[in-house]
Amino acid sequence: MYDEGGSGVPILLLHGLMGSARTWADQVPWLRGYGHVYAVDAAGHGRPAPAALTTEAFVADLAERTAAITEPMVIVGHSMGAIHGWVFAATYPERVRAIVVEDIAPDFTGRTAAHWAELVHSWPQPFPDEQAVLDYFGPVAGTYFLRAFTAAPDGYRLHGEVDTFRAISEEWGTRDFWTEWKSLRVPTLLIEGEHTITPPGQMRTMAEVHPDAEYVRIADSGHLVHDEQPEAYREHVGRFLERVSG
Repeated sequence: MYDEGGSGVPILLLHGLMGSARTWADQVPWLRGYGHVYAVDAAGHGRPAPAALTTEAFVADLAERTAAITEPMVIVGHSMGAIHGWVFAATYPERVRAIVVEDIAPDFTGRTAAHWAELVHSWPQPFPDEQAVLDYFGPVAGTYFLRAFTAAPDGYRLHGEVDTFRAISEEWGTRDFWTEWKSLRVPTLLIEGEHTITPPGQMRTMAEVHPDAEYVRIADSGHLVHDEQPEAYREHVGRFLERVSG
């Protein structure tokens, strides 16, 4: 866990699959204005994965990593981090005061990550330099991966095993997380990109079945809403944090 500074209500940043704590670098400075910011590298992302690659195992790891934070947290999660965040909140409700969910839904059952894993295996690793990463992925995703990849003398490469990443996402094809979601009562902000990866309508339904949730759809953004439309993301998240951090 990284202490990113600030004071007041603890704000915990949870990254998406194949991300890292560093992928929040552009958001950390302004988030400090709303509380004491922490970020976590998920297990299997630059450090050992849990023995069982289940959501519950990742949540248990997260609980251990954040044990020193004794005040209820605001969790800000992207994709995988948001799922882990709301399952954490369902498991430890006394430890969470509010949550931001970015571009992820509870039910991907029946889907497989096989094609995606094959694509990742085909990446020309190691990438020789920063420009090679940016040229391959484009400026937004390229910057995201530069902050997540491991840099070595021979270049940039993934900070975890493709098979681990695949197993994490394959679990989502075997179960849903509606029960955990419907148990939540804390204030929630749901942010969906216009070009989302989520099944149609699920994030709106998440808001409808929650007693205190707001749903927003950000135009001209894909899965990395916070990086693709940072001003809109900051506007909505900042307003939400003003409400729940007071």
